[in-house]
Amino acid sequence: MEWSFVFVINSILLGVGLAMDAFSVSVANGLNEPYMSKGKMWSVAGTFSFFQALMPMIGWICVHTIVQYFKAFEKFIPWIALILLLFIGGKMIIEGIKGGDDDECSPSVGVVALFIQGVATSIDALSVGFTIADYKFIMALTSALIIAVVTFIISMGGISIGKKFGTKFSNKAEILGGIILVFIGFEIFITGIM
Repeated sequence: MEWSFVFVINSILLGVGLAMDAFSVSVANGLNEPYMSKGKMWSVAGTFSFFQALMPMIGWICVHTIVQYFKAFEKFIPWIALILLLFIGGKMIIEGIKGGDDDECSPSVGVVALFIQGVATSIDALSVGFTIADYKFIMALTSALIIAVVTFIISMGGISIGKKFGTKFSNKAEILGGIILVFIGFEIFITGIM
């Protein structure tokens, strides 16, 4: 493929498609932490953006180097995403059911949980490496960066929506956020298996 308007549009559409899981998890994070600071919002959206750019590039590299090994690994991607999101979502549901004092702020999304969410929501983007395999390195990198920007914008929107509803539903928000993560895990799994 050559540099063109179609290349940019394709990259944006790829970004929108890939960012839907990150959007849903961002909503869940906003529900879980309704008083999240702007800096934290940027770091959450930035983490999702980073992984959404990294995974297609890893896939692209695999296609150009060790494609036979990547093909064998590809069937495990839905399982990995399911396990990671069930773990995080289940933990949020349990903590929401246990509850706590109303005076306490909702627990924040920690670094480890954010890392796991970033990997889980973007691991299916590894296969995008096959989609962009005919791109030269600079074009593949540009496409990955466009995907990252789109993911960042969509994730910030998701966090904002989650925060708005999180303040209204307070103690039930963490349970809802956990249910959303579990649902996303099953959605990625079912889509990946089909």
